[in-house]
Amino acid sequence: MSTLGTSASALPALFLSHGAPNVVLYPSPTRDFLSQLGLTLPRPRAIVVMSAHWETDQPMLTGSAQPETIHDFYGFEPAMYQMRYAAPGAPTLVTDILTRLAEAGIAARTDPQRGLDHGAWSPLMLMYPNADIPVIQLSLQTAAGPALALELGRLLRPLREQGVLLIGSGNATHNLRALQRAQPDATPPAWVSDFAHWLRQRVASGDTPALLDYAEQAPYAQQNHPSAEHFLPLFFALGAGNPQQAGQLLFDQYTYGALAMDSYAFH
Repeated sequence: MSTLGTSASALPALFLSHGAPNVVLYPSPTRDFLSQLGLTLPRPRAIVVMSAHWETDQPMLTGSAQPETIHDFYGFEPAMYQMRYAAPGAPTLVTDILTRLAEAGIAARTDPQRGLDHGAWSPLMLMYPNADIPVIQLSLQTAAGPALALELGRLLRPLREQGVLLIGSGNATHNLRALQRAQPDATPPAWVSDFAHWLRQRVASGDTPALLDYAEQAPYAQQNHPSAEHFLPLFFALGAGNPQQAGQLLFDQYTYGALAMDSYAFH
């Protein structure tokens, strides 16, 4: 795990590969990384998460003062369905975000009933187990592609100077049909490692145009992301970073052969 080296003036934006919901239950390198990550950051006053697991036609924000914990998965251990991440919401910050987006010509709405899905609460349960930092979830517009996610991150970038932690939660690679479920330590095939290596190089060089064109330029892009929803949160974090500063790889690990669990910071 890399040292973030974050200044006191602004939190970084993060892209986290969140993996399976039960990452919170069992020892693993990803669990260890996420459990330590919150300790390396200045304490946020609030958190905004774009998760792969909330897709809408237009941007939406959780509006509840006390968002529920959504168990949006099946076939996992009974203990998973008993878990609650009781972080408060942040209605005042939601209003601020809606204003920022409206001023940029982006129509957004709140959903007062929507809770936090596992793309938000499972990494946060490890990073901030006390659930005492307000959390807002921002929806993803998969059909709009990476450009809109990048723009949403850019528009919310100033919030980092106000102590707001911006997180894109997805996965660096995400082809569930290719998982070698019985082999968590399986060596990744070339089509996975080649894509992950390409991603690391482009983030490290600050090559945003290539990243935006990943579907054409990255090796095995379609094989690693048959659908884009787990990759697009990367662009939210990328947009929220300083465009003059390259991203920083915080963690690189493979699990079940097909999942690259890489996480990045954008300062």
